[in-house]
Amino acid sequence: MKRYSFIVALHIIGIALFSVGIFLLVDAGLWFSSLMAFLILLAIAIHLYRLQMMQIRMMRHLAESLRYDDMMLSFRSPYHNRSMEDMVNELSEAMKNFRTRVLERNEMEAWQKLIRVLTHEIMNSITPIISLSETLSEREMTEKNYPVMRQGMQTIHRRSKGLLEFVENYRKLTRLPAPVRCPVSVRELLQDLQKLFSEEYIHIEIPQTNRTLQIDRTQIEQVLINLIKNAKEACGKVQNPLIEVKMNPTASWQCLITVQDNGEGILPEVLDKIFVPFFTTKTSGSGIGLSLCKQIMNRHGGNITVQSIVGQGSCFTLQFG
Repeated sequence: MKRYSFIVALHIIGIALFSVGIFLLVDAGLWFSSLMAFLILLAIAIHLYRLQMMQIRMMRHLAESLRYDDMMLSFRSPYHNRSMEDMVNELSEAMKNFRTRVLERNEMEAWQKLIRVLTHEIMNSITPIISLSETLSEREMTEKNYPVMRQGMQTIHRRSKGLLEFVENYRKLTRLPAPVRCPVSVRELLQDLQKLFSEEYIHIEIPQTNRTLQIDRTQIEQVLINLIKNAKEACGKVQNPLIEVKMNPTASWQCLITVQDNGEGILPEVLDKIFVPFFTTKTSGSGIGLSLCKQIMNRHGGNITVQSIVGQGSCFTLQFG
């Protein structure tokens, strides 16, 4: 970066000196020399302009990547220019360090949230089992208190079964197979999705401009199905429900697929927890659906984000890099 600043300063000094020189040459009537000096001045100005435009393009690339949470960002100089290459290397190193810090912080936050949820769920099942089994062990087994004993054993069985289901869901989450990628047409993907959801209020828009993605079709279809099912539940109490699925135009190296609804929306205080394993706001939910979606997208080198306003609806965005 210091080398780049030094070269820019030299360009500015050169422009200033040649401007003064041209004025003096014109004043002296040396027209040919002043023309040559003007051409050199023009070349210096054009070269400085190209340097600035290269920097602006890199900054735009940086801003676009950060806008879509692209943490796999790297820079390469399109020109054989020592100062630009030095600046590019410095910028790439800074982004690498930034990416490492962000990933470490996100990983730590994810572990903390997961531990809190696991502890909460396990304690909810273990505490009544321990308390009830202790109470039953202190009672003497007689014909009179047999119904009470039976009821207590049924409660223990029910809570133990719930804990077993919780562990099974955890196994599903940790044994997700690696994606088997192949070229998949977004248009065909959405056309097949249309056949699964025939409800009038579910609008799956077929894009005019097709895109081909290197993805595991089965896994991505499951992600979209989960999101649409969640959207249907969110619109359950809405008078005029509307769910829209479409591919959004974006940069040439990216593809965005959105699932938007006009349902109840998500409370701001739980918005950052919905992708945490086993976290759910539903009375009968397992809390692994959105977590699986997040994991599948991460394994595809993409991302899933959400924007939601209570009373207006939610929009989930699948980003494929």
